[in-house]
Amino acid sequence: MSVQDASGLEAIDRFCDALWLEEGLAPNTIEGYRRDLRQFSLWLLQQPDPPGLYQVHAHHLQSWLAWVFRSGRLGSRSVSRALSALRRFYRHAQRGGQSLQDPTANLQFPHLPSLLPHSLAESDVERLLQAPDVSGALGLRDRAMLELLYATGLRVTELVSLPLAGLDLDGGLVRVLGKGGRERLVPLGEEARDWLQRYLGQARPELLGGHTHPSLFVTRQAQAMTRQAFWYLVKRHARQAGIVATLSPHTLRHAFATHLVNHGADLRIVQLLLGHADISTTQIYTHVARERLRLLHQKHHPRG
Repeated sequence: MSVQDASGLEAIDRFCDALWLEEGLAPNTIEGYRRDLRQFSLWLLQQPDPPGLYQVHAHHLQSWLAWVFRSGRLGSRSVSRALSALRRFYRHAQRGGQSLQDPTANLQFPHLPSLLPHSLAESDVERLLQAPDVSGALGLRDRAMLELLYATGLRVTELVSLPLAGLDLDGGLVRVLGKGGRERLVPLGEEARDWLQRYLGQARPELLGGHTHPSLFVTRQAQAMTRQAFWYLVKRHARQAGIVATLSPHTLRHAFATHLVNHGADLRIVQLLLGHADISTTQIYTHVARERLRLLHQKHHPRG
């Protein structure tokens, strides 16, 4: 490894450490930034007379963008994410005095198509919730997890990492530690609370088999449920329910938000419930609601 390469990696690692210490970004976000910056640094080293990371100018970034699009190595969304990493890196370097200029200042982000999140109709959600066989401990656990996910709009990672201590059945609340270490309280609703009471009273003790575990949802091996295992369960129950719509790990989260907006919920409330730091992220659900209205008009209006 050359001295220049080593110094670039050290600069990237210092920046990522600062993100964690100063801004509390999620580990996955920080690792994504680290990966993007290292890829850019590697590209720089392959150029004639390569500059150091702190000596980069706008034309270097423009050449990199041209190379990326010409080679087809990254889609527009991946490029946009990498540009976000570069922009934060150089703004941080400028504030810290390592760089006299921000070479990303006048760069334009690639245009991204407005993609609406996949959701489920309320009837599909109802069929999915009823799919688990609740006569056994595993089915009762799955029903409680699905009910909680749809009632609260939690991310799947938040659901499977939820501690037993984060559940307040008497108050009808769940305490969630979300992205960036931000904590929020989300109401459960009567239906989810009833299924959670059944799970805690019947299924969880049976699954633990005399053992203890801090996680709310556990497996037959008395271990915490994993994100991958739960996603497998969702797909299996969807097949059993005859649901053919496209599913993603966030499908029930999107359904939660979409159905709230469709029924008139204030967007600021939805933002708080979802744990979005910026309301611009939540505004996608207003587009979902408008698209649903458009399709209903097209389907039912005589001149639609």
